[in-house]
Amino acid sequence: MGIFNIFSKDKKQKLDKGLEKTKTGIFSKITKAVAGKTTVDDEVLDNLEEILVTSDVGVKTTLQIIENIEKRVAQDKYLGTSELNRILKEEVVALLDKHHNKGLEGFNFEKRDTPHVIMVVGVNGVGKTTTIGKLAYQYKKAGKKVVLGAADTFRAAAVDQLIIWSERVGVSCINQGMDADPASVAFDTLKSAVSQNADVVIIDTAGRLHNKINLMNELSKIKRVMQKIIPDAPHEILLVLDASTGQNAIEQARQFTAATEVNALALTKLDGTAKGGVVIGISNEFEIPVKYIGIGEGIEDLQLFNKDEFVDSIFS
Repeated sequence: MGIFNIFSKDKKQKLDKGLEKTKTGIFSKITKAVAGKTTVDDEVLDNLEEILVTSDVGVKTTLQIIENIEKRVAQDKYLGTSELNRILKEEVVALLDKHHNKGLEGFNFEKRDTPHVIMVVGVNGVGKTTTIGKLAYQYKKAGKKVVLGAADTFRAAAVDQLIIWSERVGVSCINQGMDADPASVAFDTLKSAVSQNADVVIIDTAGRLHNKINLMNELSKIKRVMQKIIPDAPHEILLVLDASTGQNAIEQARQFTAATEVNALALTKLDGTAKGGVVIGISNEFEIPVKYIGIGEGIEDLQLFNKDEFVDSIFS
């Protein structure tokens, strides 16, 4: 077995362990739903619908999945319950595939004339700053020069936390302290990154949802100011959501997608919840690809999302 296969196997084992609670919750319920049944009938489908909804897949996405399975059952009147899991996996992968990696790249990419700029948004407490630290680690591990920008100046703790992460990872962090103008911090960060010939810039932002108009204005201002340095920045607007909050995460996605042009998602804390189905629902409902998932507290426990491995871990 080659060294890359070993790394791949280790990554899959971490994913399986991180999604264990979700798998136990969904898979055990499906097993009970088909107990004593030989064919997929209306009762089995009704039970499956309830399982998916209560697993935070969401009503809209669940109805799409059930409708697609019903069509397949109609084509094959004797579809056995033993095949239900395979069909369910295929339908979920198909849904995720529609929005998966729309031009988004992994940690390895060719050197460009200007840095790749990521603006990170999300409410306090979802693991936003920690996700930035782990992203910086992964990019540095891939040989990239990374610069962080502490533009969440609403909380002193956010600035301090990002500085600590930058020191831990060994990357530079541009900050002006608490109450500084976030756009000014973003401007200085990109200016510094360009002068350093950096590969990646990650900008932290404040996530206050009490007033959507103010949030929208602040994020728009940050983008406008960054574009004075790099005209097509930000290349990625990453929304960080806490998967363990289930339907609250969906509501946060609704608020942030209305406030700015989110084009990538990171779902954190999947290892501590049975609500991993929310990954499927959010990606499908908002037509935004899930790019990263957090499956543990370790610095390497932020993975690039692989739809096939994710679905396999939950439904196998």
